[in-house]
Amino acid sequence: MWSAFSIFPPSYRMAKLKYNGGGDWYADRTALPNLIAFCNANLKTNFYPEESIVEVGSKEIFNYPFIYMTGHGNVVFSDQEIKNLRQYLTGGGFLHIDDNYGLDKFIRPQMKKVFPELSFEELPANHPLYNQKYKFVGGLPKIHEHDGKRPQGFALIYKGRVVCYYTFECDLGNGWEDFGTYPEDTQETRTKALKMGANLVQYALTQ
Repeated sequence: MWSAFSIFPPSYRMAKLKYNGGGDWYADRTALPNLIAFCNANLKTNFYPEESIVEVGSKEIFNYPFIYMTGHGNVVFSDQEIKNLRQYLTGGGFLHIDDNYGLDKFIRPQMKKVFPELSFEELPANHPLYNQKYKFVGGLPKIHEHDGKRPQGFALIYKGRVVCYYTFECDLGNGWEDFGTYPEDTQETRTKALKMGANLVQYALTQ
């Protein structure tokens, strides 16, 4: 198991997942660097300041303790990618999927191929993920409106461990982006998103 908490020079990286199918995996360009900076400052993690890019089927995926996936469109995993992603997640890795609006109908069937025996479970507001350094008594916060539905945080739980956390009707990644990227976002909203992201990182690294 990884430990990203250290007083030593940066030795861990966060990565964004590059996938096939035509969806915009590269969305939220400033999100991860801002989340990394926030975590390094407030959780005392020692991540490199820049994000990495890793492909689903690459052996390099095993170098990252925390991988972020986003987008609006289609996602397709090959058989080799399914096998590789499952091996990564069951071996201690963690995937955060963040629906950037429109991803839901594509990602659910693909993750079902990775874990046929599991289904996404909504985590209750009292789950430890929402009660790390920052307390979210109501569970996952609402960052962007989308369809105006309540935000939901779903998990794939393998042998008692959350291997994948999926944020729906929330859009945390948009909240992590540079302030001013979305004129309707207040500094308060952005801070809330970063704190929730920090909770997610802290939970992923210590569960």
